[in-house]
Amino acid sequence: MHRGARQGNRGRIAVVSNRFDKLGVVIALIACYGAFSTPFAIFRANRIVAGEPRSIIEALPQPLGAVLLAVLVAAGLIALFRTPLVARLGAAAVTLASLALLIGVAGSHLTPEGNTFARISPASGFWLLIFAFTLLLADVLTRLQLSPVGRVVVLGIAAAAIWLLLASGQWDSLSILKEYANRADSFWNEARRHVELALGSLFAATLVGLPLGILCHRVQALRDGVLNVLNIIQTIPSIALFGILIAPLGWVAANVPGASVLGIRGIGAAPAFVALFLYSLLPVVANTVVGLAGVPRAANDAARGMGMTGWQRLSSVEFPLAFPVILTGIRIVLVQNIGLATIAALIGGGGFGVFVFQGVGQTAMDLVLLGAVPTVALAFAAAIILDAVVETVATRKSTEVAAA
Repeated sequence: MHRGARQGNRGRIAVVSNRFDKLGVVIALIACYGAFSTPFAIFRANRIVAGEPRSIIEALPQPLGAVLLAVLVAAGLIALFRTPLVARLGAAAVTLASLALLIGVAGSHLTPEGNTFARISPASGFWLLIFAFTLLLADVLTRLQLSPVGRVVVLGIAAAAIWLLLASGQWDSLSILKEYANRADSFWNEARRHVELALGSLFAATLVGLPLGILCHRVQALRDGVLNVLNIIQTIPSIALFGILIAPLGWVAANVPGASVLGIRGIGAAPAFVALFLYSLLPVVANTVVGLAGVPRAANDAARGMGMTGWQRLSSVEFPLAFPVILTGIRIVLVQNIGLATIAALIGGGGFGVFVFQGVGQTAMDLVLLGAVPTVALAFAAAIILDAVVETVATRKSTEVAAA
């Protein structure tokens, strides 16, 4: 009798647990905490004083606050239970759109009329809610198993929506946009320098790393020494490496004719570029070695049987088959460099780090966000696009090998 009761209880527990989505439970808890226990926006009398937290009800004009809470509760329940993917996708999209629109409304509502000094910032509750429902959206897109092109299209739609919000002026009352308005010219100049550092060092590392990786693949004795040196470089903290490069590059600028004309000096973009180049070599070289080592022996034997030379085998058989792995290394380098380029501002290298460190020095967190948010967005977009490229190339190569 007791055994039957226990089995019945287990059955009821299993039925109840099957109704809940495991990730949805986490999302619902985060959303509940973000909506009811943390502030939605922060009001500051000026850009550097301590802020006053405002809940959703306090930050938004009524009935918009109540409507947003209702949307959050409904979306949280949809995430909590095992609901159709279409419903989960709709809940995530509607909630994220509502949050994006209403944070701008909160900025206008909380800013006193005619006050140009007040600053309104998204608070921890807003960021927690964005995180929770972005996680829900990512989970849905993963379950839908979108093609690489589909993922890039979703990224494009998200970027277009953000651009429309920025162009409409919906967020102009937020402090981060006020910081941008005061620094619009320098923002785009630093953005250009940031991209130049990230892409330029990647291009240089690819030019050097591919031949070096091929050489390491062919010569076993060289492989261990090169990879060990590159591993040691990778362990040096970025700030330390920037500092180490100041003295030798300063000496080059002072003693080598024409070096300073080319922009080589101890402080500025040159040490930042060299440091990013050195950090980029290991992923490129290592992935080239791994990719070439993974080429099936049968493919090489068939190429030899057809009378191909070593160069022909490399260019027509080995490199095409290894290319998806090499491209994965390039993807790692690009995302890494976008983040590391932020530190370049410490030695005058420019980039979005200029705003990050200015904000830290002035205790102006909105200025920090002006540099941090575009850096994160660039890295995220680069990762999605290159992931799609890697998957497309890998699928094509697998199809070609299977057809052969």
